[in-house]
Amino acid sequence: MATTFLSSCPFLRHHSHFRKSSSFCCSNDAEASSTSSLTKSTSCSYTRRWYKPSIRTQLNEGVEIVRHWIEADQPSASEEKFSVVSYNILAERNAWKHRGLYTNVPLPYLKWNHRKRVICEELLMWNPDIICLQEVDKFFDVSEIMDKAGYVGSYTRRTGDAIDGCAIFWKAHKFRLIDEESIEFKRFNLRDNVAQLSVLEMSKVKSRKLMIGNIHVLYNPSRGDVKLGQIRYLLSRAEILSEKWSNLPFVLAGDFNSTPESAIYKFLSSSELNFMSYDRRELSGQSGCHPAEVLGVKKESWRPFFCLGSQTKGFWTEEEVKVAAGSADSQVVGNPFRLTSSYATLKGPTTTRGATGEPLATSYHSKFLGTVDYIWYSDGLIPTRVVDTVPIDILLRTGGLPCEKVGSDHLPLVSEIAFTKTSDESNTNSQ
Repeated sequence: MATTFLSSCPFLRHHSHFRKSSSFCCSNDAEASSTSSLTKSTSCSYTRRWYKPSIRTQLNEGVEIVRHWIEADQPSASEEKFSVVSYNILAERNAWKHRGLYTNVPLPYLKWNHRKRVICEELLMWNPDIICLQEVDKFFDVSEIMDKAGYVGSYTRRTGDAIDGCAIFWKAHKFRLIDEESIEFKRFNLRDNVAQLSVLEMSKVKSRKLMIGNIHVLYNPSRGDVKLGQIRYLLSRAEILSEKWSNLPFVLAGDFNSTPESAIYKFLSSSELNFMSYDRRELSGQSGCHPAEVLGVKKESWRPFFCLGSQTKGFWTEEEVKVAAGSADSQVVGNPFRLTSSYATLKGPTTTRGATGEPLATSYHSKFLGTVDYIWYSDGLIPTRVVDTVPIDILLRTGGLPCEKVGSDHLPLVSEIAFTKTSDESNTNSQ
């Protein structure tokens, strides 16, 4: 049975050095303590679309990571905005259990004390209002730091033998939790993964409510039926919860273990999918995403790439159809939401983005280079800016993640999202 914890430790929140005006300064010592030193952030002006004040961190000698804000004018955006981070932080047990994925990673950079410090420093540097984390097996370590920074959080542990799970944190002064649901996919023969749904109300504008979803989809590339089933069921539960609160707008974040060119991505971004026209082993598009296949023999000769698997129709058993669709009689799964990806909406340069508009890579280790992480939004919301990912040539020079200043084998995604204007607001602005 999945375990859900609510983190709310007000006695920790009086520490002023974790407040909004602070940002983390990164230490160069891989064995540094998890307690970081902070400095005050300074205000900056934005002048050009592609160049924005950025977070700069030195990885290895001569290698620097720079992540820019990309923003766009959105006439339909209201004044009520919030920022969301989605981040698979690499469970400690998984880092050691799958040590072969990190053969290029120096041992100190895999140790949890180092990674915890780096992960939390980066999270608080972006100062998000809502944080969705996956692969969390040290929840209380993370929540202690988040509590000091003024966040409240909830955690749902996976079922079975795994000890990691999903966690959502939100700023206690900006949002109030009014409803939630933890989803255990094991109950529906959909493996031991879990997901979360939280309904949050803005403290200052109580008419503004939203639903946040957080999911870590099954990894196994050949079990597209299970992946599709997990997402299908989450969306069905989200629809019920949204309708309970008068059709709430919806943000869905997570690691979907599916690429932008996949049938899974197509399902998320459309109203339905005829999954029987695809091979279930290729629904996620993960095949062909080994770094050697993506980049060719010489990494120096990098070119824009796609992680495309075969879309040849494969044989589906009755049980697999039932897992994917919820019924052995169905060949189509429906998506009750009109979801759009924040990153695909706010286009970036070709050094970081593919033809779909999604990042070229959100995850990099010795066996995978590609994008599997997304922040989706529904009608009633619009993204106003995102933090772009790392250019591929720079990412490759790290030799693989995690590294000195990236605490996971994934990159965090960051998006600022606005509620769309009400009809009254639109009429006022047009006068």
